[in-house]
Amino acid sequence: DSHFMADNGTRVTEFILMGFQLQAEMQQGLFLMFLAFYLITLGGNLGMIMLIQSDSRLHTPMYFFLSHLSFLDICYSSVIVPQLLETLGTHKMVITYERCATQFFFFTLYASTECFLLAVMAYDRYVAVCCPLLYAMVMTPQTRLGLIAAAYSGAMVNTVVRTGCTFSISFCKSNQVDFFFCDLPPLLKLACSETKSREQVIFLLAFLVITTSISVILISYFFIIWAILKIRTTGAKAKTFSTCASHITAVALFFGTLIFMYLKGNMGKSLWEDKIVSVFYTVVIPMLNPVIYSLRNKEVKEAMRKAFKRMKVSQGE
Repeated sequence: DSHFMADNGTRVTEFILMGFQLQAEMQQGLFLMFLAFYLITLGGNLGMIMLIQSDSRLHTPMYFFLSHLSFLDICYSSVIVPQLLETLGTHKMVITYERCATQFFFFTLYASTECFLLAVMAYDRYVAVCCPLLYAMVMTPQTRLGLIAAAYSGAMVNTVVRTGCTFSISFCKSNQVDFFFCDLPPLLKLACSETKSREQVIFLLAFLVITTSISVILISYFFIIWAILKIRTTGAKAKTFSTCASHITAVALFFGTLIFMYLKGNMGKSLWEDKIVSVFYTVVIPMLNPVIYSLRNKEVKEAMRKAFKRMKVSQGE
């Protein structure tokens, strides 16, 4: 390969994504499975956005944030899955240096925005449960847009620094990325320059993004649970809690896998383990979010019923 000589330290101009390295039949099976997951992700999240747009009863701050969550899920699974399908389907594993950096950039951007957005959604539930009378005054359209803008801005800072730190490392050990997309742990394995200081910056940022988001979520839920415990009737307790249940589920899935992946010591002891966990949050969670939100929420179910009714009527005409 003229682009690449491992030992004399020339600059890597392309990477080889090793993917899952399984037998051909297994690769085909994975291809079909991921394709199905991806189509469900696109369908479910686009459906959610359209439903929220079309039903005036869902024009509330909570669903405004939820449509942004759906948008992010579409974006960040689209950064990963098509590439993954290409690798599995065509066995074409080469990815240019620029494309690898671009994928890394957008994946980091959408994933960090999702961290912040889940925190914003927890704050929204806090205001709704703990200050119901002030809710409309607090969650004005300007506030909502401000919170979304803050989530994207915070994520952008993290993304620019993280991508800059990662791709200013010189890679010369090999250009084989033992993973199915350009992610941090497998890329760091290829570094031939000293990466300690950069790694510390990257980890500090990841730590800040995750801990800030989780702190906001935990504090919000502390007050929410406190408020729920003070409610006298069991029915009202259950009803109040049910508005938060889908959010708690989404948070537990997303942060659980992220923490496992990025904050555990000595990353990549087992890259297989990392691959399975990564599949979970790049492929499975974006597909589950619309399901989590539509199963738990009466308003969403009701809006779906109305939408199906309208479709039936228009077909009948």
